[in-house]
Amino acid sequence: QLRQLFGSAVPAFPPKFYLAMTKSMADERRSQLEQYLQNVTLNSNITNSDVFIGFFRKLQQDTFKIQTQRAFLDIYLADGSNITLDIQTSDTAERILQVTSYKMELSRELIKYFSLFFIQDHDDGALSVVKKVAEFELPYVSLQSMKQLHCKLGIRKWYMDPSLDTLLIDCRASMNLLYMQAIQEVKKNWIKPTEGQMQELEFLQKNTNKAKFLEKIREVEFYGYVRLDPCICDYPEGGCSADIYVGNNEINCCIKLPTKQTKAVSFKINRLRSWQVTFFGATKDGEDDALEFRFEYNGSGTWEWIILYTKQAFLLSSCLKKMISEQMMKTTKEGPEM
Repeated sequence: QLRQLFGSAVPAFPPKFYLAMTKSMADERRSQLEQYLQNVTLNSNITNSDVFIGFFRKLQQDTFKIQTQRAFLDIYLADGSNITLDIQTSDTAERILQVTSYKMELSRELIKYFSLFFIQDHDDGALSVVKKVAEFELPYVSLQSMKQLHCKLGIRKWYMDPSLDTLLIDCRASMNLLYMQAIQEVKKNWIKPTEGQMQELEFLQKNTNKAKFLEKIREVEFYGYVRLDPCICDYPEGGCSADIYVGNNEINCCIKLPTKQTKAVSFKINRLRSWQVTFFGATKDGEDDALEFRFEYNGSGTWEWIILYTKQAFLLSSCLKKMISEQMMKTTKEGPEM
């Protein structure tokens, strides 16, 4: 039915498993569905259609054998608190986000600046944002399929341009969400304030001056970026590890070379031609999916493929799409004035 409506614009669907799924098969199936999502979301006409939403709802429920029924779902905020929702297991992320925003008294026109994410807490106190939940995805079903990763569902801002903060300051609920997330990112060392900036931020936090705190933190290095977990990369040579920050129209990498030296590299998105995510199955310890993020980059006159091995490959892909989308919107708005 989708192909009848949209023709070749609909990407090929991953094959089904007809036998009882093992954990590795379930992991592979989940990643195949995620890859399909990444491809299909390039066309909003498809993802906004009732036919697609109904199709994908049934697909998720059939794959993980979860029937439509009443359930309770916790949505976590950046300060560790949570909101418990009374939902149906077949509710989409868009619906759940609307209910969450209503409970928080978040203005309806500001919902688009936030999204749901799967978040993973680690024993050492670290935190990972695993991936963004697609609007038509069923968060309850996806959460059950990710039990081995001990994930929870959280609400976070979803834009890559920090200047958009100014649009959310006048609403108490949206300002509180930004403020909680900013404090969390300082505590987790995801952003890098200077000693002077840190003192000023601590003073503003102590005096609960949220608006001024959010204004000041926009000056801090890596504010507004999405921080990924340390990963393995093949640039500038094999066997390197990297700390990755995505934002400000770049993939910023602090690369640790095999010689133990470090090298800072910025991959600008306007020099990036294409990218792809590949699934390799479970890792040797059987805990996480092995994902490869490969992008084609022209840094010095020639195109080359650069590879990052990260379980957050789909999140990285979503961030790049968001940055390009915001860049295009900004260009469109500025166009008539030029």
